[in-house]
Amino acid sequence: MARWDKEVRRLPADHGWEAAPGYCIFVMDRGAARFDYPDDWVFQPDDDGLKIYDRTPPDDNCRLQVSLLRLRPEVGPVDWSGLSLPDLLLNAVREEGEAPISRQRVREIKRSDLDLVWLENRYLDPNEHRPARTRVCLARGANIHCLLTLDFWADDAARLGPIWDHILASLRLGEFVADPAHGPDRRRSRETLH
Repeated sequence: MARWDKEVRRLPADHGWEAAPGYCIFVMDRGAARFDYPDDWVFQPDDDGLKIYDRTPPDDNCRLQVSLLRLRPEVGPVDWSGLSLPDLLLNAVREEGEAPISRQRVREIKRSDLDLVWLENRYLDPNEHRPARTRVCLARGANIHCLLTLDFWADDAARLGPIWDHILASLRLGEFVADPAHGPDRRRSRETLH
């Protein structure tokens, strides 16, 4: 069983981290992945991975999971053009979860710093017998693949849609930091941080 220790530190006034109002910042593996999530959500890692809930379980209505695959820096730049991100996403969701009632088309977003694809599956929860949805995003950049999964009840779709959009818009990969207490320093080269 994995052991997690929580440590809270006060950041200096000039720390450099910035989140949108109502959000806080999640940084994984010293900046391998970073995104904003609502500041009243609850972070609870467990043996299955890193999870963020809208409320403390079991009173939660949604769960955001994040996982990361990072190539070592010495591998160098990789040409991913032959490995289709939409195909990777479709293969990943085909192997997991409940059989969907319906699946939305894969949406692609290309940015200068990363590429991402996402889709939504709709299904009937077998335990609660309620309509539920899962949004799955696969992002790639800086020799890193990040998988985000948001599970929620269909009733919460209108509330969670803008939150999902903000999480994806704020997602950054490979912006490493030497000292989290001092935040990002875009003047330093990435190589000095590995």
